[in-house]
Amino acid sequence: MVLPLRLIPRLAAAARSPRAPRSISPRARSVPALTMAAAYSTGSGAGRRLLFRQLFEKESSTYTYLLADVADPDKPAVLIDPVDRTVDRDLNLIKELGLKLVYAMNTHVHADHVTGTGLIKTKVPGVKSVISRASGAKSDHFVDHGDKLQFGNLFLEVRATPGHTAGCVTYITGDADGQPSPRMAFTGDALIIRACGRTDFQGGSSDLLYQSVHSQIFTLPKDTLLYPAHDYKGFTVSTVEEEVAYNGRLTKDKETFKTIMDNLNLPYPKMIDVAVPANLVCGIQDPPPKI
Repeated sequence: MVLPLRLIPRLAAAARSPRAPRSISPRARSVPALTMAAAYSTGSGAGRRLLFRQLFEKESSTYTYLLADVADPDKPAVLIDPVDRTVDRDLNLIKELGLKLVYAMNTHVHADHVTGTGLIKTKVPGVKSVISRASGAKSDHFVDHGDKLQFGNLFLEVRATPGHTAGCVTYITGDADGQPSPRMAFTGDALIIRACGRTDFQGGSSDLLYQSVHSQIFTLPKDTLLYPAHDYKGFTVSTVEEEVAYNGRLTKDKETFKTIMDNLNLPYPKMIDVAVPANLVCGIQDPPPKI
C-alpha cells in the first residue's frame, strides 16, 4: 500500500513538478514494496543526489533499504537491514545501478531472520558491516549515539533507540545543506507503522522503548519519513506527524503503553534460536557438519 501523496506534502509537490513522470500505472501503485527512486530535493543548486530503493523479504516481512549518492563519481551506497535470503537480489540490483556498496548495516540484532551482512562481505570485497556497539555483536564498524556515517556527500545520523533490544539504533538522513528533504528515518523495530517492536526478549524494555521513540523519533520534523524494518499489513512508509497522531500504542501515556506491551502475549519467535546466534557474529553461520 502506497500512502496518498496528500500525506507527504513535499513529495506531492515534487510529483506535480515538470520533472515528475506524467502518470503512474495502477499496477505500480499496487506494488507492496517501493522500488522506484523517490523524488527528493537535496538543497538549492545541489541537484538530485540520493538514489533510494525499498526492498522486501516476504518470509520475515523485512524491509531492506538501499541508499546511494549518485552525484558522486563512485556512486557509494549503503544497505540497511539486508536479509541472507535476498542477498543475491540486492547485489544484482546494486550492480545494475552501477553503485559501489560501502556499508552493510543493521539497526539491531534481529530475531526473525539472519542478516545478510556476513554473506555480502564474502561476495563483495571491501564492504564494511555496521551495527551499534551496544548490540554486543561482531562487526567491522561500531556506531554510537550521535555518530555520522558518510557515503559520498550524504550521511546518516545515528540515534540510540533501545527498548525492542538493548542495542537498537535509528539511522536518519542528515539535516545539513545538500541532504535529502524531507528527512528519512530508518527505525528498525523501535517503531513500526501504527505499532512498535515487542519488548519481551533480548534486553527489551517497554519503559525504555517509550522513552526512545518519544525523545529520538517523535522530536524529528513532523514531515520526516519513517521507514520500519518490518510491516505485516501492507504499509511501506509513514511520517512523524502520522505516528504522533495515529500510532495505536505510542500515542498512549507511558503506563498505558507498558500495560499494552505486557499483555501482547506474542508467540516465541520461530527463528530466534537460529537468527540471534548468527546475527551476533555478523550473520556468518558455521557450515553444516559433513555426514
